[in-house]
Amino acid sequence: MTLPASSHYDKLIARAQTLAPAQCAIAHPCDEPSLSSALQARDLGLLQPILVGPELKIRATAAQHGLDLGNARIVDAPHSHAAAERAVALVRNGEATLLMKGSLHTDELMHEVVARDTGLRSGRRISHVFIMEVPTYAEPLFITDAAINIFPDLETKADIIRNVIDLHHGLGLGEPRIAILSAVEQVTPSIPGTIEAAALCKMADRGQITGGLLDGPLALDNAISADAARIKGIHSPVAGIAQVLVVPDLEAGNMLAKNLTFLANAEAAGIVLGARVPIILTSRADSPRSRLASCAVAAIYAHHLDQQQARPLA
Repeated sequence: MTLPASSHYDKLIARAQTLAPAQCAIAHPCDEPSLSSALQARDLGLLQPILVGPELKIRATAAQHGLDLGNARIVDAPHSHAAAERAVALVRNGEATLLMKGSLHTDELMHEVVARDTGLRSGRRISHVFIMEVPTYAEPLFITDAAINIFPDLETKADIIRNVIDLHHGLGLGEPRIAILSAVEQVTPSIPGTIEAAALCKMADRGQITGGLLDGPLALDNAISADAARIKGIHSPVAGIAQVLVVPDLEAGNMLAKNLTFLANAEAAGIVLGARVPIILTSRADSPRSRLASCAVAAIYAHHLDQQQARPLA
């Protein structure tokens, strides 16, 4: 489906183009999708790529697919594991402010990101957010976590929510309306996720989670459909108009995002949060525009984080 020029992704890309391009370390861009998206993001002014991987293979991929490397910096690394290690090191030593996954497995990159002594850990749990553009929904729809935390416990879910709140604010979208999803909207002892949803809402009431409006448990229908919320008698600032969907586990989130993508013509940009820098995490199945949107989201958020760090203390 061809989306209108005024779509959410186009607005994000246009906004990112107003910022100075961030240096982005790209781990093992050795296939056409990962290399072409990095170079297209460069050509649009979204980032400055540092290509980390086997130099001969990167150049051969570019030649095979007619891609112009131009003056892109290449950091030679013999294989994907070394590429992940060196890309993370570029971020640690300040040569890059973004990290991007190339043609290697997510686990291989994240192993280096979470390494205790050489990785990019911060005080937060690391989590993933899909920024979905759904043709039938009026706003960008954030889904978290559908790629990193398999069975998150209560405190991990709290950090997942804190991460997505920070991203929503960092993109200039204001205070997010956050639905904590389950199969039902009642607190039900036999469904542990409903109890955790209620606990997370109480944590927000007590100031342990700030910056967003939380409601849960909510079923998917009454989280995103005002009619469903009204019929079921649910009245809250979130029900029916959620901007963020917090899923109970990775399997549920992954299936939800892929259902929207393949059955509802949605597109999915992806970013990893909670590390020292935003991490662009794309899939081989992503469209070129989804990849560019991922780059734009990461660039805008990295700029926001830089501004926060540079802001003098009151």
